[in-house]
Amino acid sequence: MDAVDQQAVVDLLGVLSYAELTAFDRLAEDARLAPTLDGRAALARMAAAEIDHHCRLTARLTELGAEPTAAMRPFVPALDAFHETTRPRTWLEGLVKAYVGDGLASEFYREIAGFLPEPDRGLILDVLADTGHADFAVREVRAAIATDRTLSGRLALWGRRLVGEAMRQAQAVIAERDQLAALILEGTGDLSGIGRLVERITSAHTERMKTLGLNP
Repeated sequence: MDAVDQQAVVDLLGVLSYAELTAFDRLAEDARLAPTLDGRAALARMAAAEIDHHCRLTARLTELGAEPTAAMRPFVPALDAFHETTRPRTWLEGLVKAYVGDGLASEFYREIAGFLPEPDRGLILDVLADTGHADFAVREVRAAIATDRTLSGRLALWGRRLVGEAMRQAQAVIAERDQLAALILEGTGDLSGIGRLVERITSAHTERMKTLGLNP
């Protein structure tokens, strides 16, 4: 692996390390909005899984000779801005954000991970695997909509806002690091390949919205 490739790997591990750290913070905070103890405990368990992922990613950064804090730092503004502009006001908004917003980000990072060699590809795909949040979010949101149909429209608007903000976040992350942008361009082959990547991510988002019972 040459120097450019190595830096791209460090950048991807760095942004994911910070994303997992903020996911832990957010899930722990959202757990306090839970209307039941079962819901609170479910999100607390998911938060614990996220901090474990963070530790695995930072350990790999250290193995590569990178300082984890330095690797994460360039991505703090973009990720913090996303979470500040999409702070959920309710329990259900928090679940939709975790399922739709985080799901879209995960699809983006999974696509990039596919361009990497092992062991980094496997590590990234493993930490991006569902921790049980998806099924839990779907059950909670669909049950709430079945009880109150007026929630559907509001949550659908929230989901559309999330996807717009998430796409802006992804663009900001890429803009921060030339090596990461080069990795994506090389991996997709050309601009049409990038277009197909975006189409796959958008299609996955549409399916997630439908699974929640919301209009894309």
